[in-house]
Amino acid sequence: MRGRGTEIRKNNLRGFYVVDQELTLFTRIHPARAAFVSVASVRPFALDSGMGKTLPHPEFHWLRPPGPVADGLKIGLLGGSFNPAHEGHLHVSEMALKRLGLDYVWWLVAPQNPLKQVCGMAPLQERLAYAAEKFEHHPRIVVIDLERTIGTRYTIDTLRVLKRRFSGVHFVWLMGSDNLESFRRWRRWPDIVRSVPIAIVMRPDTSMAPLHSKPMQHFARSRIADLRTLPVTHPPAIAILDGCRSPQSASAIRAQNLRGEGLVRVMPAC
Repeated sequence: MRGRGTEIRKNNLRGFYVVDQELTLFTRIHPARAAFVSVASVRPFALDSGMGKTLPHPEFHWLRPPGPVADGLKIGLLGGSFNPAHEGHLHVSEMALKRLGLDYVWWLVAPQNPLKQVCGMAPLQERLAYAAEKFEHHPRIVVIDLERTIGTRYTIDTLRVLKRRFSGVHFVWLMGSDNLESFRRWRRWPDIVRSVPIAIVMRPDTSMAPLHSKPMQHFARSRIADLRTLPVTHPPAIAILDGCRSPQSASAIRAQNLRGEGLVRVMPAC
């Protein structure tokens, strides 16, 4: 048996957080119930799933919980490329945990965002490992590659699987206000709004986004003011979370890294 953080190879693919060699399981204690809960993180057996291919419609009872799960828990879902994960993601998560009264936040590291270019996208294993190494020390954040595990590509399909498999959990979709403009391009975005409550965390320079975006205009009557009730409110339900705004973004970090690499190339060797 290997400890948490061990890297293994299986069929030439990498897996992380291994406790046994078949399923990447680790055990956490639920803070409220002080009971051990077995959860699954990055699973090697799912690494060869074909993203975007047509899949059958199996029953999802085989899907092991990627984090502590119990009826009545309130869990935020923060999806994205995490290319790379940064303090802004942590800021969104901590604000949602505090303001919405969530029990956990799951970071859903996507294999490939359909709306983003493949060029410049780090391999999923690297993004997943970096996010887990830097931020999964937080006791209420779970970093997973759920979409690759279940073979989904679009948020609406991922939500369908989660709601079917963990029907007793109150899920909340978390998103930054900088995503509101592109949200209308997401596949079946109205169905997403009707599937789970949505919390929009305000980001710098996006103060007018909630007023101008088509989805927010379409579901204007679904906005609620009582943030604590959002997780248990029947969708459509949308809440705006505002406060201290983190300026960090993945694109800015990548640009800074590129500038650094360019500087290294032009510096003479010693």
